[in-house]
Amino acid sequence: METRDRARLDAYFARISWEFAPSLVPSSLLVTQLRPESPAFVRAVGTVSRLRGVLPGPGPVDGAAQREVGRLFAVDELSRERLADPGTALTYLETRAAGEPVVLLDAGGCFAPSLDALCERFSGSVLGVVEAGESGHRRYAEREKLPCPVVSVARSPLCEPEDFLIGQSVVSSAEVLLRGRGETPQGRRALVLGLGAAGSAIARLLHAKGTHVTVYETDPERRAEASAQGFDVVRDREAALRSAGLVVCATGALSLRGEDFAALPDGAFVATVTGPAEEPANEPEPPRLPDGYSRYTATRHVTRYEADGHYFYAHNAAAAVEVPRGADADPHLSLVQAEIMAGMHALADGGLPAALHEPPTTARSKIAALWLHYFTER
Repeated sequence: METRDRARLDAYFARISWEFAPSLVPSSLLVTQLRPESPAFVRAVGTVSRLRGVLPGPGPVDGAAQREVGRLFAVDELSRERLADPGTALTYLETRAAGEPVVLLDAGGCFAPSLDALCERFSGSVLGVVEAGESGHRRYAEREKLPCPVVSVARSPLCEPEDFLIGQSVVSSAEVLLRGRGETPQGRRALVLGLGAAGSAIARLLHAKGTHVTVYETDPERRAEASAQGFDVVRDREAALRSAGLVVCATGALSLRGEDFAALPDGAFVATVTGPAEEPANEPEPPRLPDGYSRYTATRHVTRYEADGHYFYAHNAAAAVEVPRGADADPHLSLVQAEIMAGMHALADGGLPAALHEPPTTARSKIAALWLHYFTER
């Protein structure tokens, strides 16, 4: 990572730490992706809390970032299975923070299955959970009763820049492929399976380019939202696939199955997307590609699948697309990371009931203003 990027991140998080330092410093456990730009965020969490353990994930771990974090904090293996077991999760918490007030900084609902046991049996106290992932948000939201407050940043407006970059990556790859064949997105019908944050961003980007966008979604509120945004909403998923030139799988429950591919028109383009804070177990499930198809490299990041005269294209071999990372640090994720710290501040200062919450809008406004100051304004 460039020295200037590192210095800018350090300065930004130093200010965020000052703004959101709790009056009573809690202990914390942190589930987070370890990318080249992550150590600045981890150090900031360690500044405003007694950071007792870092659980790297989801997704690939940058070795240099892990070593840098490991020199300052305990780095433990992230295992959803272990944390889902109440006894094992309790033992881990006791090992790291026995008798202390703790905030659990979660991503993907790792602590959700064992949360009742942790709140009831831990020798210290669980002040609450801050959740960063959409799948984790759903896990906590589906609970009939929560044993402690949960602050979710998964649906914050500050997540939208990351979602936009994911959408941009998919749409750009589709454009490169289509223009190489003398086509444009305007000539295609797009089917978006699932209108979550990333799916919505892709649908809007395609719509802005003149593409006819159809949405298949099981949630009635999101179906209404899709209709209000000008997209066609369909109930017949199979019929929609037969006319789709571009298919975006934005949720695991609606991912393509092997038999679906034969229904695709020749030359259809398939992509799977995921949000930046999802755990692999909660990412959209990659489409199960059918047997008997030969594969060829079409363009960078795009594979052509062909069998018996039928062919289609898959972005990234149908694996989930994340935000593209280059040599420079991507500062957009630091918006959400700062909001995680704001959530920890709200929990440590107390007063929140045992329910699902969002950080206050005043905190978001402060974070956005600071981010603009450090990363965009000259």
